[in-house]
Amino acid sequence: MRLIRHCGELTNDHRGCVVALGNFDGVHRGHQAVISAARRIAAGLGAPNAAMSFEPHPRTFFRPDEPPFRLTPFRVKARLIEAQGVDLLFMQHFDAIFAATTAADFVTDVLADCLNARHVVVGYDYVFGHNRQGTGAYLQSAGERLGFGVTVVPPAMAPSGEVYSSTGVRNHLVAGRPAEAAHLLGHYWEVEGRVEKGDARGRQLGFPTANLHLGEYQRPATGVYAVRAGIDQGGATQWHDGVANFGRRPTFDKTDELLEVHLLDYSGDLYGRHLRVALVEHLRPEQRFAAIEALKAQIAADVAEGRRLLAARPFPANPGPMVPVAEP
Repeated sequence: MRLIRHCGELTNDHRGCVVALGNFDGVHRGHQAVISAARRIAAGLGAPNAAMSFEPHPRTFFRPDEPPFRLTPFRVKARLIEAQGVDLLFMQHFDAIFAATTAADFVTDVLADCLNARHVVVGYDYVFGHNRQGTGAYLQSAGERLGFGVTVVPPAMAPSGEVYSSTGVRNHLVAGRPAEAAHLLGHYWEVEGRVEKGDARGRQLGFPTANLHLGEYQRPATGVYAVRAGIDQGGATQWHDGVANFGRRPTFDKTDELLEVHLLDYSGDLYGRHLRVALVEHLRPEQRFAAIEALKAQIAADVAEGRRLLAARPFPANPGPMVPVAEP
């Protein structure tokens, strides 16, 4: 997949594409339906298959003081979009100038003049342009005038009847339901980042941990999770079962949020390494312990439960760009 940030980077081979439009935060199954529709149409037309997204996320631009909410920061989102078979990802910079762009100008300047799009695919709830004036119906009308086709993909729903949505994924994560979030995503939700040095308290307790700050990621429910943890090997990822705690470590009177990941049966040095952590199951809420021995006993029980739960799931050894949902 080729990443394009400016119209000037496009070649004639890229123009005339079929493009899926969206923020695609999470690249959940609803997003996948939009991208898949664009891929099928592109194959039928013999046209380049493209997606367009926006960075920073418009919500970050308009409401910068809100708590972190991202399901997939840029690097992760790009990887997941590429996994959907997209040839060209156009990443539109979202700033004050772009926020002021009218729906009419976006259609003319970006879709028609820049991309020379042959077909545009959007989800049923996609809106665009200054004051969110552009809708799927508006896009269809503009496409008829400017000579490109438009497909509006209807809502995609889980067997439970829940519509696939980024908001639904966030709600499940905040409620401590990573398995339900995974069913909306089509893969386990991950956080990734560089392992940071901590106070080595996990090692002192007999359970060394790799520590990650979540940055712009959505905060899940605090507590202990069974996880799959992937160590970046420079072109490959080495996966391990693990148990992680996300929270403020009240037993030690800490106040900053931290994800502490203990990899089962691993003894290497992870400081400075890039780590991916997929949340599989929420085992228990975070709690304060009156004595260190009680904490150590509970961690041992958490590790045993995490090991049992993860062993019952048929995870692939090399899952590729995402950890697929595995049923017990």
